[in-house]
Amino acid sequence: MMKEALEKLQLNIVEMKDENATLDGGDVLFTGREFFVGLSKRTNQRGAEILADTFKDYAVSTVPVADTLHLKSFCSMAGPNLIAIGSSEPAQKALKIMQQMSDHRYDKLTVPDDMAANCIYLNIPNKGHVLLHRTPEEYPESAKFKHSVTGSAHLAYMLSHSRGGAAFEKLKYHLLIPVSNSEMEKVDGLLTCCSIFINKKIDS
Repeated sequence: MMKEALEKLQLNIVEMKDENATLDGGDVLFTGREFFVGLSKRTNQRGAEILADTFKDYAVSTVPVADTLHLKSFCSMAGPNLIAIGSSEPAQKALKIMQQMSDHRYDKLTVPDDMAANCIYLNIPNKGHVLLHRTPEEYPESAKFKHSVTGSAHLAYMLSHSRGGAAFEKLKYHLLIPVSNSEMEKVDGLLTCCSIFINKKIDS
């Protein structure tokens, strides 16, 4: 069904035919500059190699993922050049590896809850920067970080380290939309797992 829908949009489809390769979308983080691929229970080195062969114009770096399902179980892009990242030890360890592997320096937004770091950034014409994120009812502490407009000592601490302050400044200009996802999370479905974004103008 998905392949048929993509074909109708006349998109270029690349199929992985290597039976030894595994690649899950939840392990693929595209920053707009490069790919980070989490090596997890659902994604292996061969899958990352096929991704690199497919997108030759972009660097592809692998990141070992432990103690969680996917790379994007604790991180996502929250805006141009802005990585949202959880506070857990595995999340911070993965972030450090990404920083070491990349030639580019990203801003970061650290939130208390790993799952809350999985959000969806959109750049919508006439609306600008839009961020879909988990609701305050689900993750109250992380929601405070996203919705604070004045900052605080604790916020400054969490956003410190390199260019955290710049990250918060960028988030101030986002339209923040809370999205409840508690039922999908019970079966390991996060916001990015439930979404496919296609940058294509539809003929009217």
